Amino acid sequence: MRIFVTGGNGFVGETVTRQLLRDGHDVVVGSRDGESVDGARGVRIDVTDFGSVQRAFGEVQPQGVVHLVGIIAEVKKRGQTFERVHFEGTRNVLAATAPGTRYVHMSALGARPDSKSGYSATKGRAEQIVRGSPLAWTILRPSLIFGPGDDFFGRVLRQLVSQGPVVPVIGDGGFLFRPVSVEDVALAFSRAFSTSASVGHTYDLTGPTEYRFDDLLRLELGALGKRKPLVHVPLALMKLAVPMMQILPAPPITRDQFAMLLEGSTADPTAARTTFDLPMLRLEDALPRILGAQSEKPSRAVVSGD
Repeated sequence: MRIFVTGGNGFVGETVTRQLLRDGHDVVVGSRDGESVDGARGVRIDVTDFGSVQRAFGEVQPQGVVHLVGIIAEVKKRGQTFERVHFEGTRNVLAATAPGTRYVHMSALGARPDSKSGYSATKGRAEQIVRGSPLAWTILRPSLIFGPGDDFFGRVLRQLVSQGPVVPVIGDGGFLFRPVSVEDVALAFSRAFSTSASVGHTYDLTGPTEYRFDDLLRLELGALGKRKPLVHVPLALMKLAVPMMQILPAPPITRDQFAMLLEGSTADPTAARTTFDLPMLRLEDALPRILGAQSEKPSRAVVSGD
């Protein structure tokens, strides 16, 4: 099948592209710069510009579409807002996709229109228009995604546990997460194309183990060979401090990221695991490789649940 992958040169996109190639598909990678990935042809596309999407799809004539494009933080001076990228971008891709095309959509765990997080709210609204489309769609909703090159475990948590003599923990550290490997995510996307039973369904993509946030900090410390005490910062204090941090050129945490942290990111993995026969790789086994890779090259942002 000829499959067009939007955002195919990002952290998740490259792994999805390679999995699709291994499974015998003819893959075309869409990105702003049009670069190829492992021999998959690259095509320039800007999902926030309907004309750009229409031209790319008209040239390629895909039989399947994987829509991955997303951002984890807004850059408003560049026009990169959650509304434009997540909602309007999805609307443009759906409108340019020919009837009868198989469509697999990247959303995020916790996506819902009434979320306090702009990221999750726009992801939720995008899900609504996917479900309302006449296409043969499947929606996949990953939790935190881990793997070499990820932004959260490879950069954010690493910096948090490495700076200073203690590790700050927001509140009681009890926010729950069930991270999923990028390899499991890629398998789910690829196998959706050969699993007709997944059409018209939404799947939460989570890993085999549920962790508290302070558990993740301890795992990160252990993988780095560090021993430091965890110091809890009262939630009420954080709610006052986070808005003040936004005056910094690069705040350590944005309002939106704080809102998502408080919501957590966990769900039962059974439906996705059984439908797509996922191996369910463990975070503990992957962390040394992730942190080793990050010491060798700069990290890239997660596309969803970037």
